[in-house]
Amino acid sequence: MQEIIPILVLVLDKIAFLAFVVATMFGTGLKLTVKQIWEPLRNIRLVILSLVTNFLFVPIFIYLLLQVVPVTEPVKDGFIIMALASGPPALPKLAQIVKGNLAFSTGLMMILMLGTVFYMPLVLPLVLQGVQVNSWDIAKPLILMMITPLGIGLFIKSKSEDIALRFQAITAKLSSFGLLLGLVVRLIVHFNEIIILLKTGVIFICAIFIIFSFTVGYLLGGPGIDTQRVLGVGTAQRNFAAALLIGTSNFDDPNVISIIMVTSLLMMVSVLILGQKLPEIDKGQGTEVEQVEVL
Repeated sequence: MQEIIPILVLVLDKIAFLAFVVATMFGTGLKLTVKQIWEPLRNIRLVILSLVTNFLFVPIFIYLLLQVVPVTEPVKDGFIIMALASGPPALPKLAQIVKGNLAFSTGLMMILMLGTVFYMPLVLPLVLQGVQVNSWDIAKPLILMMITPLGIGLFIKSKSEDIALRFQAITAKLSSFGLLLGLVVRLIVHFNEIIILLKTGVIFICAIFIIFSFTVGYLLGGPGIDTQRVLGVGTAQRNFAAALLIGTSNFDDPNVISIIMVTSLLMMVSVLILGQKLPEIDKGQGTEVEQVEVL
């Protein structure tokens, strides 16, 4: 029985992750058009700032921070991998949670994911010796789990508004269910690792990581509050899928994976808390009005 429980937990975690990512991307496609996704990306200045923030500012800051703060090598490896992995699969859902621009979040996620596919294989071997990264290994699961359901959703939306509306409620529930189930499972599984990080003080590096990433993303997120929020959470929440893929395929030390898992978990929890505190954006007036929203 004791051997079966870990397997069941692992299966639950995978089901939750798949339900969350696939339902989120499919649901996003049902709500938007290709034109809506592309429109925010026509702001070249915003796109450039987004790329610089995610692929330059955050990795350099974390790298320099780890040169100053004494940590073990596995901990350093885990943080650097997370810092270099951008384009979180959860970004459209996070944009909804913080009441941000859904269209911009979808376009931004795709740009950052594409950048990560080419960026990590080039940069990671320069900062971590012995690490090998294959672009296709990163791109394959992202295309299968994210781009494909998004494309199907966009296709359905373009053909039938009524069918798209019918599916939206279902996908929203599946997405929220997957998110909550995944968080609960991972909190239980990684509870001991969180306690260890608290005792060793490494948790404070996680906090600095999250605060800096969100702040620099928010400040460089353009003139609109809705895009500022998206770039803030999109920078603070790294690409967990890409980071975990690299961590499991290149490192035998479980502490590297623990850092990736726990940091990603804390990033997600931080965004959920932040989303409940932020007021709703009045799209017409460009102001904010207080509104309580239940996930």
